[in-house]
Amino acid sequence: MKIGKKIKMICKIYNVKFIINDDPLLAKKLDADGCHLGQSDMKITNARKLLKNKIIGITCHNSLSLAKFALKRKADYIAFGAFNKSLTKKVKYKANISLIHKFKKLSNTPIVAIGGINNLNYKNLLLNKADFLAISGYIWQNKKLKPLQAIKKIK
Repeated sequence: MKIGKKIKMICKIYNVKFIINDDPLLAKKLDADGCHLGQSDMKITNARKLLKNKIIGITCHNSLSLAKFALKRKADYIAFGAFNKSLTKKVKYKANISLIHKFKKLSNTPIVAIGGINNLNYKNLLLNKADFLAISGYIWQNKKLKPLQAIKKIK
């Protein structure tokens, strides 16, 4: 809670959404802007009852059928990935650009691309209509650049 309150304040200062990963109960306690759910987290229907009209996003790995299922349950965004090899998490599911194209034909729901995104591969995801990028390892585990330097390489 203590860390969450600090992060929420930073998000407010910079006018960015504060999304809690995997924990709708914590998102509610912190009055976060929303919550991101993995496939093994709380079901979206239960999270929606708890969080009402807050943002709820769902990881759908590399599966169009999981994405369709999430859409029927009113997900606010769909996360696909991993698009690349990642040092943050072991890659179980490999997504590709054609998945983004297929999903865009079904819905205008925003897509978040995840997995191994860095300064060399991010543009391809954006050019192929990913709406948002989840970038972690390149920023926080970069052995050559400090976080702000890494972020500037992505602008």
